[in-house]
Amino acid sequence: MSEKTTIAIFQRDFRVGGIQKALLNTLDRLDYDRYAVDVYVFDSKPFYPLPVHEGLRYIVCRPWPFWTRFVDFDLLLRHGRIPELEPKPYDLAVDFNSYSSECAVGALRAAAKKRVMWIHNDMRIKYQSEKKYRILWHFFRKKFSRFDAFAAVSEGIIPGFRAMTGLNSAPVTAVPNAIDTEEIFRKAEEATDFAVDPGQYNLCSMGRLVHQKGFDLLLADFARVCQVRTDMHLYLIGDGPERGALEAQIAELHLEEHVTLLGSLANPFPALRQMDGFALTSRYEGQGIVLWEAKALGLELFMAKRLEQYNPGLRGHEDIVPPLCAAEKREKTYDDLSAYNRAAAAALDALFTT
Repeated sequence: MSEKTTIAIFQRDFRVGGIQKALLNTLDRLDYDRYAVDVYVFDSKPFYPLPVHEGLRYIVCRPWPFWTRFVDFDLLLRHGRIPELEPKPYDLAVDFNSYSSECAVGALRAAAKKRVMWIHNDMRIKYQSEKKYRILWHFFRKKFSRFDAFAAVSEGIIPGFRAMTGLNSAPVTAVPNAIDTEEIFRKAEEATDFAVDPGQYNLCSMGRLVHQKGFDLLLADFARVCQVRTDMHLYLIGDGPERGALEAQIAELHLEEHVTLLGSLANPFPALRQMDGFALTSRYEGQGIVLWEAKALGLELFMAKRLEQYNPGLRGHEDIVPPLCAAEKREKTYDDLSAYNRAAAAALDALFTT
């Protein structure tokens, strides 16, 4: 048997989030006959169960203080220390997080032949839309030029990455996030006290309640739908800093009887399985894992047209109100996304072996 490819992956934490779940799905689908992986994580409190495989190790590192986010990256690279970093050689070092400086420093300090950074979002729109990101960008922008290659979770975010970094000739591979449909189907069948009204068309959206995800846009659209039909109910799964503003918007639009905020659910899939449709109106994305999870459960998708570039193969709408007004309950069929996952695995293998 040929020698395994050794990989060091650096991730900030395994708390609730799309980046975290994307990495866990990836770790669970790797061929450990071919890869030996050390995951360096700067947090000891995972929200999700961690995959266990022979050839997969987790090394918990001491997180850096919050103030280091506001230090020039070159200074952090020169003086920052990660005592837990093992001196052994790796074929590949990966900054999977791409936001935390300690992950970038770890990947750059590791004794690796090649260094790769994952890109999870449309950086150009994120920079334009979020003051916090603009501030952080000022301090960490220098790190990108130090990496050998990049993985983008969709083709649609590559132009924004090149425009922001100026790395027009850097190797960038589109590597869609793996979707663990076996886990989704298994968890969807778990018992739950939650139940929808089967006489209504039950619509759902899911994600962190933040500006990027555009739940305020969805509520405005849904208010227009409710002017046409009264047999539709919208459920939002997730929590975040925008919750108070969304609750106020629901009251202002008189949607209290038509919208339910379910909060963050440890296992959202029994609730998601009961829905008829899934809507997403994010202002921008990197990809949109929740769309593919809903597709796996057979839900009808209502996606903003602007999200097509991040989700090839899914159809969006310039205005989701007309299709929502016309939506009808239909029989749902599970989709194991086999073709999608094969393509994602092939892209990952190509990145890891070249």
